[in-house]
Amino acid sequence: MKAAVLHAIGDVRIEDIAQPVPGPGEVLVRVRSCGVCGSDVPRVFHKGTYRFPTVCGHEFAGTVAGCGAGVCDLAPGTPVTVFPLIWCDTCAECERGEYARCLNYDYLGSRSDGGFAEYVTAPRRNLIALPAGVSLEEGAMTEPAAVALHAVRRGGVTAGHTVAVFGAGPIGLLVAQWARALGAARVLIFDIAPRNLDLARTLGFSEVFDSKAADPVATIEALTNGRGADVALEAAGVPATMTAAVASAAAGGKVVMLGNPSGDVTLSAKLISQIMRRELALVGTWNSSFSATGLPDDWRTVLAAVAAGTLQLKPLITHRFTLDETLRGLTVMRDRTEFVAKVLINS
Repeated sequence: MKAAVLHAIGDVRIEDIAQPVPGPGEVLVRVRSCGVCGSDVPRVFHKGTYRFPTVCGHEFAGTVAGCGAGVCDLAPGTPVTVFPLIWCDTCAECERGEYARCLNYDYLGSRSDGGFAEYVTAPRRNLIALPAGVSLEEGAMTEPAAVALHAVRRGGVTAGHTVAVFGAGPIGLLVAQWARALGAARVLIFDIAPRNLDLARTLGFSEVFDSKAADPVATIEALTNGRGADVALEAAGVPATMTAAVASAAAGGKVVMLGNPSGDVTLSAKLISQIMRRELALVGTWNSSFSATGLPDDWRTVLAAVAAGTLQLKPLITHRFTLDETLRGLTVMRDRTEFVAKVLINS
């Protein structure tokens, strides 16, 4: 099969490799669409993966191409999306069903071969059939949409809340959509890129602000009569937005750290005192909830919301590349020489 293979840092080659064979309990998926995650860029160009060679890509959907022994409930051609974390089933977190916290996990696209290829094998329990009305491209975006939902749920966003979102990239805009869907009275969005802010407006958000034009903390204080945001979600991973998120939270509020950090963050004594006096909760979030038995989880909530039209994924797609153009898609994400939101590799 054809795949985009990472042989070393920055060394991506399109080549023919052996097509994987599904083992017992596994499914062979014909990949049709795979998203380029922001984490793929440092993985490919700076940090590398856990081993070389590796096929990256963990946000993908496709169709069932074959099943291993013991799998008999998925017909060939069934459209599916794949939870990329392969949990160990033996650690304490797995016993609680908290698979994203697994202590011994494998991961498609970073520890094992992923979706920048024509085929992938995955455990049957990691697959969800796409509901009617959900496209394969939307299926490939289930993973980031579930990550965003998990962050909003970790923040406890509920009806009537004022929510501040720092960073209007794909994840930030998904966070904003979830906050709105869960009943937030106000969703305030901050970014420094005009096109990101324009996209937020296209999605129906009106309280959208350029952080270069006015201080976000002062803006939030002015809009809330000095109270602050009930929930501040940091989705940019920039030290300045991390400190702004903390400074903008209301008494008793929550600050959700979602963006992958681009550098060390220093909290001043004044800001630490504010955390203490306002009794803020700093919440970490990573990945998403997933049920191995089909119970409601972040992934199934995403698919239901997309099918119902509650969550808009397609407006976030700005670039589509073929598998042969994978390196170009990664480079566009890295260099940002043009406006980029969501990049998909389709095959």
